[in-house]
Amino acid sequence: MIVTTLKPLLAKNRSWALQRRERNPHYFEKYLHQQKPHSLWIGCSDSRVPAEVLTGSHPGELFVHRNIANMVVPDDDNLMSVMQYAIFYLGVQRIVLCGHYGCGGVQAALGLPASPLATENSALARRIAALRRSLQQGLVEYHASDAGEEGTRLNRLVEANVLAQYAQLVASEPVRQAWQAGQALDVFGCVYDLQSGHLKELIQQSAEEFTP
Repeated sequence: MIVTTLKPLLAKNRSWALQRRERNPHYFEKYLHQQKPHSLWIGCSDSRVPAEVLTGSHPGELFVHRNIANMVVPDDDNLMSVMQYAIFYLGVQRIVLCGHYGCGGVQAALGLPASPLATENSALARRIAALRRSLQQGLVEYHASDAGEEGTRLNRLVEANVLAQYAQLVASEPVRQAWQAGQALDVFGCVYDLQSGHLKELIQQSAEEFTP
């Protein structure tokens, strides 16, 4: 019988907190009574894509929402409430939608690898089905193309997913309300390369480009 314990995580937490205080005794006081993040990050739940780590951000700088395949679904109250709070209460001036190469959600939408969890009547199956619907055009192009290596084709499908979710994002009610009110808000679509550790911007739109 394997017994798990939280002690390793607690030890790392204590070490991290000590290092921060040694560098700056007031490190944790800055955002003790309020938070003022500059950006909302909407990313994938993949453990290899931690928003704060890959952007070099400190506590208080990013307001983060993550889900499988960085999906933007209009009737997802979880995501929509996060967006409303970030935009209208925290006043973020930037939204970053970030996908990543090697995304398991995108591969599941393609049927790679085949998973019983993604085919039975479950919450995961419903999410993958929704992902397939939003990625329909990208899937058509993937199957129609026989050019390039499989990895390259999968990367293009990941980028297609970012663009598909981005389209949902800029059409969402919170973003449109902010832009109609003249609120400064830039929206970016990016992809993260697991191999290089680099972010790549794919698309961007600001309030000035908004047409009601």
